[in-house]
Amino acid sequence: MPKSSSSNGGSVWSRLATPGAKWEDKDEFLDVIYWGRQVLSVLMGIIWGYLGLTGAFGILSFVAANSAAVYIYSLNFNEEQEDAITGVKEGFMTAFASFLVTWIIIYTTLYF
Repeated sequence: MPKSSSSNGGSVWSRLATPGAKWEDKDEFLDVIYWGRQVLSVLMGIIWGYLGLTGAFGILSFVAANSAAVYIYSLNFNEEQEDAITGVKEGFMTAFASFLVTWIIIYTTLYF
């Protein structure tokens, strides 16, 4: 859970939604990316399951959409551009697992 930090430009919560924010502690930024990706993955799993998407199209569209969302967020909400690439990799496999579990549960519940 992001912690408040007044020494480096306000709380994590205020920098989370501030375009071009300065993240002096890179671990805080990567924590925000990690947990944001987890939430996004569960939401995408619910949507993919509800829409009835299956197979390789569902998996590839998740990978593309999730990676693009994190990359765009990293570019717009972080002053340091090199962290955008690092952010795309941060927590991907756990997010993928969360997506798969949610997608399978919702799809199975609705269509079987």
